[in-house]
Amino acid sequence: MRDLTRITESIAADMATRATEALHRLSPEGRRLRARARARRRKAMARIARRMFAAFLAILVAAFAWGLFVGPIGLGGIMVAALAVLLSWIAILSLSTPPAPTPAALAASDLPLLPQRTEEWLEKQRPALPAPAVRLVDGIGLKLEALAPQLATLDPREPAAAEIRKLLCDELPELVNGYRRVPEALRRDLRDGTSPDAQLIDGLNVVDGEIARMTAQLASGDLHKLATQGRYLELKYKGDGGLA
Repeated sequence: MRDLTRITESIAADMATRATEALHRLSPEGRRLRARARARRRKAMARIARRMFAAFLAILVAAFAWGLFVGPIGLGGIMVAALAVLLSWIAILSLSTPPAPTPAALAASDLPLLPQRTEEWLEKQRPALPAPAVRLVDGIGLKLEALAPQLATLDPREPAAAEIRKLLCDELPELVNGYRRVPEALRRDLRDGTSPDAQLIDGLNVVDGEIARMTAQLASGDLHKLATQGRYLELKYKGDGGLA
């Protein structure tokens, strides 16, 4: 009977944890970010559709002009035109597919595109993160949205640009990827009074604050302060199973 009680309590606790995580993951910030992601996908699909239609129209006009000024294109010509349409569509789809959001792709991004690329990369990390961290990631995504207009006018040769790249391309990915390297069973274990879960949340809080600070200083034009102000972000590891 006691075993049955323990099993029932364990199931109830697990269901409560899952319900709490679901509420966290369905935050207003998360819904807004997912709506923006859907809008970007619709915009990209519309752009691809326009290019495909333009390619089809160009080949159709070329085939019509050939038949009008050179001679009938015949069945062979129709097949060649159809093949040209197919190949052009394949090329458009291939060239329009953005690279997968990876830390390497972030580092290769142009500065104005870096906030959006970082947001897309963070979106891929959400399922592997604890619920409190997901809320922070959503908040970071919204701050990146505010940072984007500032980076559109920032000279990429400015030291401030290097600081922003260091935070978004190096420190943030290392923080999240370092957490993901910790075995899931050990992420809540305490070591020296803290756990990988807690260290991840602390690090994300630092990143969140840094992005807010950078946005404010860019808006005020204080690039020197942005480039020289120090910050603390713990990204090193102790042992094989924990963050330090």
